[in-house]
Amino acid sequence: MRPLRWLFALAVAAALGSTASAANKRLLLVTDSGGFIHDSVGLAEQILKEIGPKNGIDVTCYRYTRDPKDPGFAKYAEQFRARTGVPVEPENCGRVNAETLKKFDCVLFFTTGNPLNREELKDLEEWVKAGGAIAGTHCGADTLYPDKASWNSAYGDLIGAYFKGHPPGFQKIKIHVEDPKHPAGKSFKDGQPYEDEMYIFRDQPYSRAKLHVILSVTPDSVGNLLEKNKKLARPDNDYAISWCHDVEKGRSFYTSLGHRKEVWKDPQYQEHLIGGLKWAMKQAEGSATPSAPALGASKD
Repeated sequence: MRPLRWLFALAVAAALGSTASAANKRLLLVTDSGGFIHDSVGLAEQILKEIGPKNGIDVTCYRYTRDPKDPGFAKYAEQFRARTGVPVEPENCGRVNAETLKKFDCVLFFTTGNPLNREELKDLEEWVKAGGAIAGTHCGADTLYPDKASWNSAYGDLIGAYFKGHPPGFQKIKIHVEDPKHPAGKSFKDGQPYEDEMYIFRDQPYSRAKLHVILSVTPDSVGNLLEKNKKLARPDNDYAISWCHDVEKGRSFYTSLGHRKEVWKDPQYQEHLIGGLKWAMKQAEGSATPSAPALGASKD
């Protein structure tokens, strides 16, 4: 009887494991880099594939979302490998279109350039509005600009903002946790120092009237942020780091953190990102109410 009980126990464990895996959310990480190639994207894929399943998230990565038969593919693959240490093989490629989106619960953009064509962007927009989840980390806001090839601002509206610029090097700022109860706001302490390449965003489409800001730069550390390039100063003194918002039936989460490899290795950042992804995929709840004006915001 003991062998039978042992076999039965194994069968039950296997069934439970299968059920747990089937219940996992499915995340598509896109690292196609038609512009600047960040050397941390390979590490990002590795870390997300390690911590994702522990948090109920299965991760697939597309390192190239255009046609691998294109003449420029070999050069791109060579440059990508040189910067990131990971290859780009045909199995790492895929189009982000309506058929692909059916297989996933969330698409996370760690991209530059134009990883989607116009039709695919329309597919993405419709999918998110119907209940899908979109997320971006760092250069996910340096992607699909409306002023390139006369595109509309649909992607920026989905993510919440477009990248304007950043001072040279890395910036040591202090984080203001605007929503410590949000799943993406729990890992950081209000006022804690942090170092990364900090983004400053264009005036449009970014707006606190539409976005729920989770993290921002404290007013007393804005000077550190702008020390090497005061021309990037925002008239409203609003320097958001991370936010979320509802997109009809879907959800969107973004964090500008994630340039440095050290950030990706940081458990606080990992918890921050996973919390945002869980919120976007409705695995965790948190507010998406549009935010009040920033601390230190201009009164004009």
